[in-house]
Amino acid sequence: MADRPYTLLSCAVSLDGCLDDASAERLVLSGADDLDRVDAERAGVDAILVGANTVRRDDPRLLVRRPERSAGRTGRGLTAHPLKVVITANGDLDPTARVFGEGETVVYAASPVADGLRRTLAGRADVVAIGAGRPADSLPGVLDDLAGPGTLAATLPGVLDDLAARGVRRLMVEGGGHVLTAFLTAGLADELQLAVAPFFVGDPAAPRFALPGEYPYGPARPLRLREVRRLGDLVLLDYLAGDQAWLHRTVELSRNCPPSDSAFSVGAVIVDADGAEIAAGYSRETDPHDHAEEAALAKLAPDDPRLAGATIYSSLEPCSSRASRPRTCTELILESGIPRIVFAWREPSIFVDCVGAETLRTAGRTVLELPELADEVRTVNAHLLG
Repeated sequence: MADRPYTLLSCAVSLDGCLDDASAERLVLSGADDLDRVDAERAGVDAILVGANTVRRDDPRLLVRRPERSAGRTGRGLTAHPLKVVITANGDLDPTARVFGEGETVVYAASPVADGLRRTLAGRADVVAIGAGRPADSLPGVLDDLAGPGTLAATLPGVLDDLAARGVRRLMVEGGGHVLTAFLTAGLADELQLAVAPFFVGDPAAPRFALPGEYPYGPARPLRLREVRRLGDLVLLDYLAGDQAWLHRTVELSRNCPPSDSAFSVGAVIVDADGAEIAAGYSRETDPHDHAEEAALAKLAPDDPRLAGATIYSSLEPCSSRASRPRTCTELILESGIPRIVFAWREPSIFVDCVGAETLRTAGRTVLELPELADEVRTVNAHLLG
């Protein structure tokens, strides 16, 4: 997650999980409120990705619709619209499609068809070959007419690496089913925003949101619900996955902290190598001087073998200096042997100048700062921020 873009999957489905019906006409699932929500999300990302069949069927522009939002982007030094991204296996793309109009577009194409597509889209899009060395029929459907999303899932990390090199830090994936499934089965989704329409399609031939596959987000590792929002007669379900889901759990824990005017409210969770929570804690949980990471670690034996492959998640950067106890959370984490540390908000210099992240990295630990939830952590600690 550290080097790839934050990846948000966004789609609207019927109550029976359909993205569309099987007719020639597109089935509109979103209402005005949801379309405006999607537009606001588009304005906040660096790139929007779809599969080639979505381009052929829906002919989307993939632009920010409201002028004030595109103006807000340019005011922040960004382009008026995010980068548009299309993935194709067979290269069947019409150069007059609207996605190749205003703004910049990049197409990731199966290597056997990439050269021809470069000629077809000359001046309209940057074409990047993917799956080099693979025969064309071994690549995935990508919502083209090939078989399944399995190989696409293996190809996506290279796509994300290339997008990161282009400066993409936040990516929005808008479909369709094979592409969404590929991101989910590859474990590359950080957030899923699912708008549910108030009707059933009931057509067995209709395209589905999630296709059969091996998902890392099964019963043992469920997504974590961040928000439920009413959008007219639709409902938005906003889920977090992987590291983001565990960080959200730490924020929830931090809300249990007894109030203090001299210490942050922080939550911490320790997760083993199999993705199971093995301990959790929060500041001032049993004692006014408790820190969250300290409270969580105290619930495990120092020689617990699970610590060697664990990740500790904290809503705040682990402390590197404290007056209340002789040992900092950074020191406790190093002693525990935990190899991976993930936090949401870097500690501001209100009480001390914290260098927990740097100290842990210098000691050879993997440290990820994932600021997507930092605003929520700041909200919990708003009384300290003035």
